[in-house]
Amino acid sequence: MKLSEKIDLQIKDAMKSKDSLRLESLRAIKSSILLFNTKKGNSNEINNSDEIQILSKLVKQRKESAEIFLSQERPELAKIESDQANIIKEFLPEQLSEADIEKTVIEIISKINASGMKDMGKVMGIASKELSGKADGKTISQIVRKNLV
Repeated sequence: MKLSEKIDLQIKDAMKSKDSLRLESLRAIKSSILLFNTKKGNSNEINNSDEIQILSKLVKQRKESAEIFLSQERPELAKIESDQANIIKEFLPEQLSEADIEKTVIEIISKINASGMKDMGKVMGIASKELSGKADGKTISQIVRKNLV
């Protein structure tokens, strides 16, 4: 079942159960998918990696908003954003632990014989593709920096 079909079913369920927070989150996903599909020059069907990219972007936006609200001492708004991020995360693949990410990064470093920060771009490019949707870019970057000394 495609993501858009799952979202449509869950929107109906959220409407029936009058879960406004979930409904708002699901509509944000649906809106992003529709925008992607109607983007100029996009003739092909949305694929799994595009879906992961869209969902990851939505989660990142919610997390950043929550941080901003917390810095402005608005915890009630921060909680809403965090809750929405958690709902959107349900549709993402399982996130890897830091140990698993580090193991993958170390394998990549040894595979391309990276030595030092000058190779960070190469390592990040490969790691980002390999760990797409399974790990946050910020976490990947921190682990790469730690292992490229």
